[in-house]
Amino acid sequence: MYKPKPLPITNEIETKIVLKKLASAHRALAELKGVANSIPRQDILINTLGLQEAKDSSEVENIVTTHDELYKTSIGITKKINLETKEVKNYVAALKRGYQLVKEKHVLTTNLILEIQAVLEQNNAGLRKLPGTSLKNQQTGEVVYEPPQNAQEIIALMNNLEVFINDASNSDLDPLIKMAVIHFQFESIHPFYDGNGRTGRIINILYLILENLLEIPVLYLSKFIIRNKGDYYKYLQGVRDQNDWESWLLFMLDAIEVISYETIHTINSIKNAMAKYKIELRDNYKFYSQDLLNHLFNQPYTKIEFLMDELSISRITASSYLNQLAEDNLLIKQKEGKYNYYINSFLLEALGVRTMF
Repeated sequence: MYKPKPLPITNEIETKIVLKKLASAHRALAELKGVANSIPRQDILINTLGLQEAKDSSEVENIVTTHDELYKTSIGITKKINLETKEVKNYVAALKRGYQLVKEKHVLTTNLILEIQAVLEQNNAGLRKLPGTSLKNQQTGEVVYEPPQNAQEIIALMNNLEVFINDASNSDLDPLIKMAVIHFQFESIHPFYDGNGRTGRIINILYLILENLLEIPVLYLSKFIIRNKGDYYKYLQGVRDQNDWESWLLFMLDAIEVISYETIHTINSIKNAMAKYKIELRDNYKFYSQDLLNHLFNQPYTKIEFLMDELSISRITASSYLNQLAEDNLLIKQKEGKYNYYINSFLLEALGVRTMF
């Protein structure tokens, strides 16, 4: 049975085929960084793409909610939140907290990871202290891997991982290779009772920011993992069973390349939608402002109170703006109980979200 070993890895894992794939992954990621930086209000990308990632990363763990439930929850108009939507909401909070901490502290430590997981799980259970955790085949129920059971061993491996993440002199691996190694090691340590997969995917994006390969969290691999879930678990286990680093690294590099280009397409779609919407607002409404445009593209759903706060306007004025836009089909007006809310279908289309409205 495989047991995680302290990093760095001593054998050569950057094979010729891996290095070739590495070059194309870097090109795609650099292009994504440039495109993401071209949007002046980058919180628009953090919010819109962060919500998408929260949904996708949770779906990897079979926590499934709808876009509609998630967006309604994000603006606080659903009082009865189902468990799945609540978990996704916690993921958004954990992702944003992790991003804030990495930008402030410029490190990615065990304590920071503990804080991320605490926000995600809404508890302070911390690192595993009790034995009994095992990973099973979801279809057959067969135990495929048993992570470390001893609390002191888990602490030692996490301390070792912290050094590997933050000390550049510890390894001369390329950062993208290193990210894949970090992800493998974290998932193999499996340090928490719950939330390991989602925390591990947050660590991926935070590490890229730490290495200045991205400035904001926009590259999310969960969508790729959902499409290739069987391969994801197969290649993780392949490293444990056959020391097959090459297949795992190629999988992760392919994920970076594919999702980089897909995200570039999404960002360009958002930019194009904003440009068209801006023309409509500027040419036809006296109340046009850049702040209004930014607000309507900050996330797909909004409500009167949000616009009041964002633009520092009265309730009557905010209601008038939103209702006029809804009358002209620039927004879709919906009602949930006593609440009215407004949907930007232009943004949903840019995000590739199908809607029944």
